[in-house]
Amino acid sequence: MSILKKYLMPSQYVKNVFEIRPEDLKARGVKAIITDLDNTLVGWDVELATEEVIAWFNQMAKAGIKITIVSNNNETRVAAFATPLKVDYIFNARKPMGQAFKKAVKAMEVTPDETVVIGDQMMTDVLAANSNGFYSIMVVPVKSNDEWKTRVNRMMERRFLAYFKRKGYIEWEE
Repeated sequence: MSILKKYLMPSQYVKNVFEIRPEDLKARGVKAIITDLDNTLVGWDVELATEEVIAWFNQMAKAGIKITIVSNNNETRVAAFATPLKVDYIFNARKPMGQAFKKAVKAMEVTPDETVVIGDQMMTDVLAANSNGFYSIMVVPVKSNDEWKTRVNRMMERRFLAYFKRKGYIEWEE
């Protein structure tokens, strides 16, 4: 397996978080989710959870699946989103470094094998997940435009996705 595929290829690719169902996760033995915030759950410029996102969080909670939001964004942004949901969060996570993921699984009292990581960026979320032994689920970004600091990652990501597609590694349609 190429090193690029090992670290940058998500385990699964879905259009949005709403395609991720608790019964599918439970069948995989999943007890917890580490999820990114910006452009994964809502657009990077949307302050609060939508009704659909709230319902998704409630659905996971009813199934006994714990969630921690792990974001590279600042405390003000992440707390404003997570606090009304009564969800644990880690801000300034420094993804793709893995420390925040280790902290999250410890707090949720689960193992990486029992946890999935959901995110919209290959260079942060998927790389961090794959490097630390997690099942990674990549979603299509909620918004087609990004904050300025994410644009470089997106350019590299498009090249890697094109490479994976040429190699026949990608089994999904974009």
